[in-house]
Amino acid sequence: MNFCSHCGFAVSLKVPAGEILPRFVCDRCGTIHYQNPKLVVGCVPEHEGRILLCKRAIAPRLGYWTVPAGYMENGETLQQAAARECQEEALASVDIGSLLTVVHVTHAHQVHVFFRATMRTPAYGAGVESLEAILVRPEEIPWPDLAFPSTEFTLRRYLDDQSSGLELHHFVEFDRRLT
Repeated sequence: MNFCSHCGFAVSLKVPAGEILPRFVCDRCGTIHYQNPKLVVGCVPEHEGRILLCKRAIAPRLGYWTVPAGYMENGETLQQAAARECQEEALASVDIGSLLTVVHVTHAHQVHVFFRATMRTPAYGAGVESLEAILVRPEEIPWPDLAFPSTEFTLRRYLDDQSSGLELHHFVEFDRRLT
């Protein structure tokens, strides 16, 4: 970061009073610019025992397989973000279930959050960020061609849960606005 998004003046990297970590601080207006991890949210969509995967049409890891996931937007819940990403990347409508994994990807300044999900219908396709989308049986998962370690970890947890008989629980949306 070179310039303040508040006033446009130059920023310096320093430890502000009362803080313990270096932050970008505006040399004119004093605004502290925090840089926090981004949330990547997704789901493992399932239909009749098969899992929906997407082949990435974008970098990083172009041409590799993943579950539908992407950056959370302001104004949405984790579950809404997971459902939206599934619709965008795989053209599939899902019911979001229980939390599956939380993966800290510190080197990329990200936290990945994945949910279990059930496809409402067997309809799916490749969205603009996907080269193709497929429904696979667990034994057909292309393990060597998965895009990210967080995808492999999440799929392995999903299969572990299935083999232990863990049930899919659906979330009830609760959004209380403070006034």
